[in-house]
Amino acid sequence: MQRKGSAVWNGGLKDGKGTVTSASGVLSNTPYSFSTRFENEKGTNPEELIAAAHAGCFSMALSAQLGNAGLKPERIATEATVTLEKLESGFAITQVHLQTTALVPGASVEAFRQATENAKSGCPVSKLLNAKITLDAKLEESRAAD
Repeated sequence: MQRKGSAVWNGGLKDGKGTVTSASGVLSNTPYSFSTRFENEKGTNPEELIAAAHAGCFSMALSAQLGNAGLKPERIATEATVTLEKLESGFAITQVHLQTTALVPGASVEAFRQATENAKSGCPVSKLLNAKITLDAKLEESRAAD
């Protein structure tokens, strides 16, 4: 299975602008620039897209791991924070922090912890990144029906 994305960049690093497109069309000539990447201008950037991809990948991997343990989550919410740092060798993604909260009826804390660790190491995006990946995971308590 292969997935495609593309980018076009016009101009120099600081004065240029680019667009990213995904083959599915979800992203279609979505603009990005130096200022959206490094200066907090509104718009996307590669690190934001990696964060979203990692959060989505981890959530699906966690659902699979819970399923393997005979558990079915009602909801998994994950936020990924990507850290981009300037090193001597240039800019690098040095860390991704995953923060997830899940509602999983019948799950023990230990079963949930094991599933989250397996998902963190087994998610294909985690495997791709050459960065430290940390995780905070919270198991929500099931709410009684009113």
